[in-house]
Amino acid sequence: MLRAVAEQGYTEPTPIQAQAIPQVLAGRDLLAAAQTGTGKTAGFVLPILQRLSTLPDATSTGRRPLRVLVLTPTRELAAQVEESVRTYGAHLSVKSVAVFGGVGIVPQIQTLKRGVDILVATPGRLLDHVQQRTVDLSKVEIVVLDEADRMLDMGFIRDIRRILALLPAKRQSLLFSATFSAEIRGLAESFLMDPAVVEVARRNAPSDLVTQVVHPVDAMRKRELLAHLILGGDWKQVLVFTKTKHGANRLAQQLQRDGITADAIHGNKSQSHRTRTLADFKRGDLRVMVATDIAARGLDIEELPHVVNYDLPHVPEDYVHRIGRTGRAGSEGEAVSLVCSAEAGLLSAIERVLKRQIEQRVVPGFERGAPAPQREDDTRAPVGRQSRRQSGRGDGPVPRQAADRGRRSTSARAGGAGKGGAPAPVANRSNRDAALAPEAQSRGNQNPQRKPHDANRPGGGSSRPGKRGAVPALLGGGRYQDR
Repeated sequence: MLRAVAEQGYTEPTPIQAQAIPQVLAGRDLLAAAQTGTGKTAGFVLPILQRLSTLPDATSTGRRPLRVLVLTPTRELAAQVEESVRTYGAHLSVKSVAVFGGVGIVPQIQTLKRGVDILVATPGRLLDHVQQRTVDLSKVEIVVLDEADRMLDMGFIRDIRRILALLPAKRQSLLFSATFSAEIRGLAESFLMDPAVVEVARRNAPSDLVTQVVHPVDAMRKRELLAHLILGGDWKQVLVFTKTKHGANRLAQQLQRDGITADAIHGNKSQSHRTRTLADFKRGDLRVMVATDIAARGLDIEELPHVVNYDLPHVPEDYVHRIGRTGRAGSEGEAVSLVCSAEAGLLSAIERVLKRQIEQRVVPGFERGAPAPQREDDTRAPVGRQSRRQSGRGDGPVPRQAADRGRRSTSARAGGAGKGGAPAPVANRSNRDAALAPEAQSRGNQNPQRKPHDANRPGGGSSRPGKRGAVPALLGGGRYQDR
């Protein structure tokens, strides 16, 4: 294992690694919290590999039993953790696999039948395997809950308790989290035995390497401002967060029309699409990746320079996780938030969590209330005659005649949804391993005379860094930063 670590060029441990690794090596239960991007994954992967490598090889008794279980909230994080296991266990006789939804279960079953030492899984897919009797948890020696606070946010508490009930009573349990909320402490008390407690940063503290700025702007001009920042600043790699899946899709399409390569990932996208999009983004083939909060945890993109909050999150703590995708591995990053007047309350809530105000910087030409520049092909109707598409919720202006026809046909319609009525909302199903809490998606008011109900609705691989972070002296030195 030391050889594998040395091949990655790491020399010193991060604070969370220096404190957590000795406790795991000693066999103690652990409750650990640190801000995102500080090396939590290495804090348990490295000592677990060390412990497994010093115990007898289970292959002498036939099929190797499952000895380590790691639970993660999202597919991306599961794949990332298992990649770390393979990277740092490259010269060890330790086998691992990641199982999650959104992909076929048969290949996973075949791998599990051959036997693995370490299983990294999302809760839903793991319970699918339990139900089909394709995994045996009776001999698990170590269980890890990674990003436990996110799993609680996503409603996995029942699944977690079902899984824990299937494990041996005598085991080592590790809980890693970005925050120490009351809910996390309650969960820890229910399954950790006399745990060591490690907390290397105050709750909800962003990295000091991240520069934060707010750009005030009207809701209908957010997309225009985003394109201006990307093209004017020559930004090469930008992760953009939106509130909804529909908003992510539309924004990616609009950026493409602006000549910016972009794609979206969220819970409704297939796993193959998400994997391909993330790979293209990491390589630098994709300039902008638009995502919902599913990507706020588990994405490790080396030297990601820019994160943009196109919409502010409703949960203030999610802001910290979003901007934690930049400023990693000792590299500086910038977090930009495009904030309209309707989001003033959300911004205040975030600043209360951060315990400080975020610098506000107006971009010339995009001041709130400033008229958008007229284009030669602009056939926008006069003020007071704007259609729904002109209010910033569509793709462009509609001639006044078309808006008038739409108004007459809507008001004259009988027996339908009624004046000002709207069709019933359409619910989107998404895989329980990947989706966040269901997002209500409704369609806009069809009456052009009525104001839109949602003025804030969206319009629409880098090179390897210098190494930081790593293995403490107990493992022979080496510096590792959470992958």
